[in-house]
Amino acid sequence: MTTQAVFPIELKWESEKSSRIPFMAYTDEALHKKELQRFFYEKHWCYVGLEAEIPNPGDFKRTTIGERSVVMSRDEEGAIHVFENVCAHRGMQFCRERQGNRKEFVCPYHQWNYTLKGDLQGVPFRRGVKQDGKVNGGMPADFKTEEHGLTKLKVASRGGVVFASFDHEIESFEDFLGPDILHYFDRLFDGRKLTILGYNRQRIPGNWKLMQENIKDPYHPGLLHTWFVTFGLWRADNKSELKMDARGRHAAMISTRGNAGKAAQVTQVSSFKESMQLKDPRFLDIVPEPWWGGPTAVMMTLFPSLILQQQVNSVSTRHIQPVGHDAFDFVWTHFGFADDTEEMTRRRLRQANLFGPAGFVSADDGEVIEFSQEGFEQKPFHRTLAELGGREVENTDHMVTETLIRGMYRYWREVMEA
Repeated sequence: MTTQAVFPIELKWESEKSSRIPFMAYTDEALHKKELQRFFYEKHWCYVGLEAEIPNPGDFKRTTIGERSVVMSRDEEGAIHVFENVCAHRGMQFCRERQGNRKEFVCPYHQWNYTLKGDLQGVPFRRGVKQDGKVNGGMPADFKTEEHGLTKLKVASRGGVVFASFDHEIESFEDFLGPDILHYFDRLFDGRKLTILGYNRQRIPGNWKLMQENIKDPYHPGLLHTWFVTFGLWRADNKSELKMDARGRHAAMISTRGNAGKAAQVTQVSSFKESMQLKDPRFLDIVPEPWWGGPTAVMMTLFPSLILQQQVNSVSTRHIQPVGHDAFDFVWTHFGFADDTEEMTRRRLRQANLFGPAGFVSADDGEVIEFSQEGFEQKPFHRTLAELGGREVENTDHMVTETLIRGMYRYWREVMEA
């Protein structure tokens, strides 16, 4: 029997620009595995959670970076650790609960025991078993527990948000974001204590990059989302800015809700429904907050794994967790601030209904991502077009552009083609 060699398919771009993305970037499994290595396991900070999710010693949260399961824990001294959810003995994913509190982690297979820092502290039958005056088995004499702890990640925490990296030589988190994006990160996470309001979780049958693209795309909100167009929360004619870091990987879409009424360019959009009314007007009970500093919405994408949302009073993190080349889990963590009034907490929760798997807005995004993936799989030799506003990559003061998508793929090519 002969085995035919399998060679990776070459990804063909139409030019040196990044405005025409080959469909194969979303459909090739070998390319996906390379992405995981280059973007999730090397030289990138990835989101793992909020400090408020593990407030007490012994608290932990199981999550993922790329397709690797990891655990975020708080030790007895209050320090936060992140380690891979893979036992150092036989490789079992020992942590099965999503969240909880433990004094230690024990692998159920052979009872290897780890501290909250990920250090190995106990091995059953390490010194063998005495039987009839003889010691049977046991680990070799030169076995050292300190050499067999869990794989520990480098941790960065800022403003109550925790990031981790498998790469211990990575640049600082602040340098990774760059000053412009860091400014908007600190605007949201300004040192106030966070409180957890709830979670949404969904699996979207599309390539993980499509969600990064979706939140870097100001073209679609005023066209796709009936809710946004009809009630004026996000429109193409709103005062706005689009900003990127120097390498184009991270971005912020900054918008200020206008009071222009039903302009002709809005009412002519098919998704505008003049007859649509709210049975509960409290969904538009928007109260400006001092920390906004002007903008009513800032949507940030931190490449590769995180979206930070502030849409009026609703604030959340959205975690992208790839599952193969054609699906990803999307985890929303809705939060507030410890100094919020009870009324503001209720307002944040009401407005959170715009988002999540069944949200008045976000349900549209999950559906179009699924349909896009179906199109890519059907025609893998074709390419997308992201040329609204030109073919260059630059910050702008308007929404009529796809510059942020071009910036992301310029960076994608820089890393993947190196």
